[in-house]
Amino acid sequence: MTHARFYHAGCPVCVSAEQTLLALLAPQVEVEVVHLGDQPQRVAEAEAAGVRSVPALVVEGQVLHLNFGASIDDLK
Repeated sequence: MTHARFYHAGCPVCVSAEQTLLALLAPQVEVEVVHLGDQPQRVAEAEAAGVRSVPALVVEGQVLHLNFGASIDDLK
């Protein structure tokens, strides 16, 4: 099973991306949704994974930046 993390900040851009993206992913992809607005202690984790803006999906070490909701710096 493939594991992925979807980081977002809860803004309308992020929520829309989450709904669209999760509906498109294969059922074999296990996605952990991380709301950085509710879990600010995980901003450093996202940054270490290579996330520079949210929404972003991290799969097997690859960061896919989707649209632009907020810079990671804005979440610190």
